[in-house]
Amino acid sequence: MIASTYPDDDARWDAMRAKDRAAEGAFYIGVRTTGVYCVGSCGGRPLRKNVAFYATREDARAAGLRACLRCKPDINRETLRWAVGETSLGLALVARSDAGLRLVTLGDEVEALKADLEKRFRHARIAPDAEGLAVDLKAVADLVDHPDRAPNLPTDAQGTELQKAVWGALREIPAGQTASYAEIARAIGRPSAARAVAQACGANPLAVITPCHRVVRADGGLSGYRWGVERKQALLAREGARVAA
Repeated sequence: MIASTYPDDDARWDAMRAKDRAAEGAFYIGVRTTGVYCVGSCGGRPLRKNVAFYATREDARAAGLRACLRCKPDINRETLRWAVGETSLGLALVARSDAGLRLVTLGDEVEALKADLEKRFRHARIAPDAEGLAVDLKAVADLVDHPDRAPNLPTDAQGTELQKAVWGALREIPAGQTASYAEIARAIGRPSAARAVAQACGANPLAVITPCHRVVRADGGLSGYRWGVERKQALLAREGARVAA
């Protein structure tokens, strides 16, 4: 049975036309003229009269269709649930896999945050879940207000071994203190890798939870921050004030 989120062919057609990433895996689209089947968000633009909908890939294959080479519907796609909430420094987007938070980003516009999420995880099913992620959003908002507190959230950040080493070192920097890229490079046993450390900081997928805002230039000046230097400055000021209190 096709998921009740898309209760009829009109709803499924609308989801396809909108390239709804939440539709991936919820149903499959068969195109009679090309003989292929696709995920619900495929970028193809068949005519409505040439389209049929199927609950499963097996149903589509049983109808004599083959997998689309564009959207690769036979790839097993994980589901990432996402939601956006307010913080005192703007909006926060959180995305969670079954294992934990995969992404936490900060910004000013919901659509820009969502576009970044979809770009990062092109082959995942992106499903909105504001109610299910309310606790995570509150925890992130609280952490923005109190960045000196140790977060207590399960995480599932994906990266290279070097990136993971850098992110681990960032979490070792005490609140109210900062470190340079060179210092982080030495801390992970890669003293000549300051440039790679900077790139890993820029690729940090968990804003505030992994405190890349605590990394500064060698002269102590603020370096770039993926989510805005003003936010970085505000987070450091909050940490400094609470540590000094």
